[in-house]
Amino acid sequence: MAQVTIIDVSPRDGLQTEPDLIATEDKVKLVDKLTEAGLEKIEVTSFVHPKRVPQMADAEDVLKQLSHNKKLQAAALIPNQRGFMRASAFQGLELNWAASATETFSDKNLGMTIDGNFKIFNDVIKEVKAKGMKICFSIAVSFGCPYEGKVKEEKVLELVEKAVQAGADRIGIADTIGIATPDEVDSLFKKVLHAAGDTKVSFHIHDTRGLGIANAYAAYLAGVRIFETAVSGIGGCPFAPGSAGNLATEDLVYLFERMGVETGVNVNKLFEAADFAANISTKTPLGRIRQLDRERTIKEMSE
Repeated sequence: MAQVTIIDVSPRDGLQTEPDLIATEDKVKLVDKLTEAGLEKIEVTSFVHPKRVPQMADAEDVLKQLSHNKKLQAAALIPNQRGFMRASAFQGLELNWAASATETFSDKNLGMTIDGNFKIFNDVIKEVKAKGMKICFSIAVSFGCPYEGKVKEEKVLELVEKAVQAGADRIGIADTIGIATPDEVDSLFKKVLHAAGDTKVSFHIHDTRGLGIANAYAAYLAGVRIFETAVSGIGGCPFAPGSAGNLATEDLVYLFERMGVETGVNVNKLFEAADFAANISTKTPLGRIRQLDRERTIKEMSE
């Protein structure tokens, strides 16, 4: 049976744009519910400046309180060297380096140029390897930018090649504003997978225009086996006007399980996590499957 890995990003991407601070205990509880559902690789927080993203100011506390969760394979976003220094205190933490495919988004999101960002990444990855940690090089706005519009594949592929050469453990391709179409996803990922070679590739999906599930399927057909989603479809980017939540994890699990693709997820427990995420979020959840008859939905997934 074919298998996929789903990385849930709801504790980080799902909550980062919340207007009111979510209690650290609730973030920890969400992560615990996700691991109980079988989602062991989770992006739990980000080490960004608290003035830039106040919701993530408790990054250290979240990770400390999660030390009891032995199933968890925690990941955290880092935007710069300072973020790495904070994150490096947590042994076994996987790092997610924030990069961008356009200059304007790089400036708005990271406060630096694309080249400047990569120069720092080159320095940081040496320290990452020295500490025995792993790092993903994630490229935001890979399909379209809220400031510059459509993004040329060549820009993304150039960054992919440089990141692979630098020694990235994984390449993340992000549809930050949910603008991609399945044909664009198919085209870019076939080229990215070729350029990445043996380096793992993941797809970070937003569902702004309702094409998230179609894009996930297109990526799967192209050869992608790692997907980043958020339970209940919460989330958004504070530096991308008009962006909406991530593709709902439960919707993607439903798709794959109906296709006979192994996800390793307990659907009943997943619904519990999705309900909890929806309750602590003020945003309208984008997920569809969670709102249907659950008994029937689970039966459909086992048929």
